[in-house]
Amino acid sequence: MSKRWALPLLLAMVALAYLLPMGSHGLWIPDETRYAQISQGMLLSGNWVSPHFMDVRYFEKPAAGYWMIALGQALFGQNLFGVRFASALSTGLSVLLCYLIARRLWNEPRKSFACALLYMSFTVIAGQAGYANLDPQFTFWVNLSLVALWFALDSVGRRQRLAAWAVLGLACGMGFLTKGFLAWLLPVLVALPWVIWQKRWRELLVYGPVAVVVAIAVSLPWALAVHAQEPDYWRFFFWHEHIRRFAGEDAQHNAPWWYYLPLLVAFSMPWVALLPPALKQAWQTRRQSGIGFLLLWLWMPLIFFSLSKGKLPAYILPCLLPLALLLGHALADRLKLEQGRVLGINGLLNLVVGVVTLLALVYVQLKKPIYDHELHNLVLVFIGLIGWIMANLLQAFRPLQCWAAPAFGSLLFAGLLPAGLPNSVVANKTPDQFILDHAQELGQSVKLLSNDLGAASALSWRMKRPQVAFFNTIGELKYGLAYPDSLKQRVDPDQVQQWMHDARQQGSVGVVMRVKGEEELRELEQLPKEGKRYEQGNLVILIIPQAAP
Repeated sequence: MSKRWALPLLLAMVALAYLLPMGSHGLWIPDETRYAQISQGMLLSGNWVSPHFMDVRYFEKPAAGYWMIALGQALFGQNLFGVRFASALSTGLSVLLCYLIARRLWNEPRKSFACALLYMSFTVIAGQAGYANLDPQFTFWVNLSLVALWFALDSVGRRQRLAAWAVLGLACGMGFLTKGFLAWLLPVLVALPWVIWQKRWRELLVYGPVAVVVAIAVSLPWALAVHAQEPDYWRFFFWHEHIRRFAGEDAQHNAPWWYYLPLLVAFSMPWVALLPPALKQAWQTRRQSGIGFLLLWLWMPLIFFSLSKGKLPAYILPCLLPLALLLGHALADRLKLEQGRVLGINGLLNLVVGVVTLLALVYVQLKKPIYDHELHNLVLVFIGLIGWIMANLLQAFRPLQCWAAPAFGSLLFAGLLPAGLPNSVVANKTPDQFILDHAQELGQSVKLLSNDLGAASALSWRMKRPQVAFFNTIGELKYGLAYPDSLKQRVDPDQVQQWMHDARQQGSVGVVMRVKGEEELRELEQLPKEGKRYEQGNLVILIIPQAAP
């Protein structure tokens, strides 16, 4: 692979694999609808400082991630593509960073291409590229900070070093504005042991302040602005999102210390068989400064998150770029030596996974069908699985010639799967499409009501109306709904009939309900019976007409 074609080919693959599938399926609840609505709210209100979720204060994250999603909606429209563009762009830029640092580390075109290809084809990375949340953005900023750190440490000229340290500060500042203080901590976890090992304390003390100054300069204007607008923001954000989440006894998503180890293996699909030889090779060559840096980048964040009380799979996404670099390094070395055994084993492993998944799908479909007269969706899934099988069949039997085949199988499967999900899943998990089908009637309603925050945010986003009343649901808005000016959006069961009476005096009322159990059925029974009713899965849309004078 020549330098001339490696990068254009990667960028073309990013565009095809990440951008094309983005409009093929609705927004998933609760994450995608939440971020779509918050960023849309910024566009509609002009308030770019304090995040609000359906007009209710929402202090769980800073503002920059919402800015990027809002920018996507401003450029491409308030649609599926616009909402997801920031995630695709961030992931594509992380692929570019992988290529650039690989070129800096080894200066081998094929190795640089291999590292970037492996990274972009990790199934979790390909999946996140089309998912509208803050993790792809935060992962990019962390990746940029650590790539900049290596360029800073590896540069010779003073000007290059200053520029790299400045980029490091910019990345830390933007990462902080996206998800908080972790953006400052993660580079430190890598930099400190590395400079201790390399005995380069003086360089850190001389140039490190440049990064600190730039990070503060990037972060401080918004930090001061949000404090001026919402004085309670920092108390909630620091305590709830950092101390409680990572160290508190009541930390969210509590899990054992080894939680991330099997996840790291799963996240390396479709290159799992490369893990043992790649990590072994890295350990044997750990005294090489570049390899040592990558090992620290991989393991230090992983150890930190493993020791924290609260755990979520997305936390270790910043660990995948150094993992791809180590895997790509080992793969390219074996290609150079014409050692295809490990690649053949990798292809066979993926082949078995694909065949077992296909047979399981056929068995389930014959015994208890999950696809009900949905031939189009089923065909898409079959195409994705057959593509996966054929790609890995090629690697299994021609490992040296078809070493890249699993990447294409992974990208094809990740692109087709969301569009091929059964209607039962689509109906329950992507309500915005159902709401869109009845947008005209809902848009004529003077008031909107929902008993589920995911459905409510989908309703709010599709209608471009931030204010939705919450019927017997609080969830993550508990803190924001405690403010006096937000209490009017909360409707308790003993209040709903009076609220409905008052609302119907002004006009028709649009209601989106999720009915999953007895409690939701009782909620539904409290609403007026007249009007139009539409059902899809566990979703119910009611158009309740204006009351007679």
